[in-house]
Amino acid sequence: MNAPRTRVQRRPVHGVLLLDKPLGLSSNQALQKCKWLLRAEKAGHTGTLDPLASGVLPLCFGAATKFSQLQLDADKTYEATVRLGVKTSTGDAEGQVVAERDVPAITPELLAGVARQFTGPLRQVPPMHSALKKDGKALYEYARAGEEVEREARDVVIHSLALSAIDARTLRLAATVSKGTYIRTLGEDIGEALGCGGHLTALRRTATGQFDVSQCVTLDTLEAMPEPERLARLLPTEALLPAHDPVTLRGDEAARFLSGLRRRGAWPDAGQVAVFGDAPRSLLGTAHVKAGELIPSRLLSPIEIQQILGQTELPTP
Repeated sequence: MNAPRTRVQRRPVHGVLLLDKPLGLSSNQALQKCKWLLRAEKAGHTGTLDPLASGVLPLCFGAATKFSQLQLDADKTYEATVRLGVKTSTGDAEGQVVAERDVPAITPELLAGVARQFTGPLRQVPPMHSALKKDGKALYEYARAGEEVEREARDVVIHSLALSAIDARTLRLAATVSKGTYIRTLGEDIGEALGCGGHLTALRRTATGQFDVSQCVTLDTLEAMPEPERLARLLPTEALLPAHDPVTLRGDEAARFLSGLRRRGAWPDAGQVAVFGDAPRSLLGTAHVKAGELIPSRLLSPIEIQQILGQTELPTP
């Protein structure tokens, strides 16, 4: 007879964990594992990585979940491997082979020309095997049922793209892209531009926004740590707000702002502001400034602030 499972005692945990997601796990599976390891009450991730992809996955806990959209909107950097001459049903190695073609001679000049073709603003049709929804249903659900539905092309930006040959049939792709860009689709489109088609055989996210893979912890390393060390891996919530101008409010001004009231001061107009209280310094929320008025956007609760101040001292981002 199996012993009953020990119930995990959840607790309030606040901050950002930079995870190097392993292959084979969905983003949600990785999130749930880390949530369990930290015994956290509330958590969310900042954009999915396919099970066949690895790399940077910022996970938000507690108060940090209020600002996770900022990472969803951030530019991402990827490294990928493209197998030329073979097209699959999913655009990656998981799918069935649907076409095979001869691969032309791949020269550096040819790759440089294709890279230029795909650098800058593009219109990209999302793949059927994606979590994007149509009529309330994920596209991959239609695909699994053997249905193909019409998808509207979306505007994306390829900020930088480098292509190099690993061998006569394999490319290395490195790209920094805007939100909403599908690297599988980019790999397929590059294969078509070369006249032979192709599919992704490996994908790794090396950066998202201001975070890169050198800052990340692996799941195995996190699991091997004592609990205090796991908590020490958390960055403070304000690590999500590097582009926000800081404003500090004192005493009663901080309390009034935290209750949702606008404050007046000699602040220049700013679209993104991170507002802090002093003594002790603590994040209160975000705002914008217009005509000397500090207008609240997203606020932490007084309970969240007290929990953060009582949490194990966090490193600065």
